[in-house]
Amino acid sequence: MSGDLPAIAVCGPFGAVKEQASGLYAQTLAANGFVTLAFDPSFTDESSGFPRNLASPDISTEDFSAAVDYLSNLKGVDHNKIGVLGICGFGGFALNAAAIDTRIKATVTSTMYDMSRVNTYGYFDKMDKNARYALKQELNAQRTEDTKDGTYAPGAGLPDKLTGDEPQFVKDYWEYYKTPRGFHPRSINSNGHWNKTSALSFINTPLLTFADEIRSPVLMIHGEKAHSLYFSKDAFKKLTGDNKTLMIIPAANHTDLYDNIKYIPMREIVAFYKKSFS
Repeated sequence: MSGDLPAIAVCGPFGAVKEQASGLYAQTLAANGFVTLAFDPSFTDESSGFPRNLASPDISTEDFSAAVDYLSNLKGVDHNKIGVLGICGFGGFALNAAAIDTRIKATVTSTMYDMSRVNTYGYFDKMDKNARYALKQELNAQRTEDTKDGTYAPGAGLPDKLTGDEPQFVKDYWEYYKTPRGFHPRSINSNGHWNKTSALSFINTPLLTFADEIRSPVLMIHGEKAHSLYFSKDAFKKLTGDNKTLMIIPAANHTDLYDNIKYIPMREIVAFYKKSFS
């Protein structure tokens, strides 16, 4: 397949659109010789699926494999050199996809979230089983109401204005999604809400169960100051083999790795893919 190029499927963050962070990563990789595909997750933005704004661990994982389906049949792509890159929540889905899809030859995660873990145990694992049971009662009652009304109640989203009392990571999200820095009118996190009952599927479906079976190279990138760093550290512990790397970026917070070229190690990402595909 002489002359064909390696390809990367890019998605994330969770609640973003392709015109936000994933587009930045994809454009930069394309400028370095890769065919790139930045896509909107199923049920969001310009992708199809109903109900809208639904999140699901299995479907979001499948989105990466569907992207690989497309790239594997795209003229000009070396079908033996296809990788994925997931940002934030889609970092977890990218790892999950790499565990099941052997066509994925290299995986990069940036500022990764384990969406199953955060929905099941809360931030910093502070939700106990009694609180989780109460949450399941609330969400299942909402399912009854949604069915009766023919609607889908929205979950909690970012506030339109900050009070100043929010945790720092919420302020960081707000500074990206709600200001000209990263705002996009079709982004769930900028201008909408996930369906409230989507959390149920994550509570009952743990991601990364078979992460230890990923045989292809993995590069995990996270900010030193990110509230979410524990997700990458713990996921990295599950990986096996000598072709796995955790890169912690000094002084960077979670959203710095969305768009701050001062912190995003693009040179290292490009080098990782080129080495992995060589």
